Amino acid sequence: MEDIKKILKEYKEGTDEKIEGYKEDTSKQTERIKRHFDVCKENFDSKIDLLVEGYQTHNQKLDSMNTKLDSHTETMGLMQVNIEIMKNDIEIIKTSLRKKVDLEDFESLENRVRMLESKVK
Repeated sequence: MEDIKKILKEYKEGTDEKIEGYKEDTSKQTERIKRHFDVCKENFDSKIDLLVEGYQTHNQKLDSMNTKLDSHTETMGLMQVNIEIMKNDIEIIKTSLRKKVDLEDFESLENRVRMLESKVK
């Protein structure tokens, strides 16, 4: 019985030392794993930051393009209104020109009237 107690005591002491060794190894491994994951997280975060910056840059460019497009659309609308006004003005001018005499015709008519007046006197 004493022999068994002695063997168990030695076994227990050896086992306790092994457990302590495992605890130290486990905490070291845990620290290594934590450092590894911290590095991975920093790497991932930096890549996400790059994606966010790229997204923001593209959004700014799109906003700028939308502003330009809105400006061009507004300008084209004003041009269309101006063209309609010009068309109406040209139609009015064409109509009024049909009612008027050409300058050459007027000069010719004036000469004829002068000649007739000179004959009448």
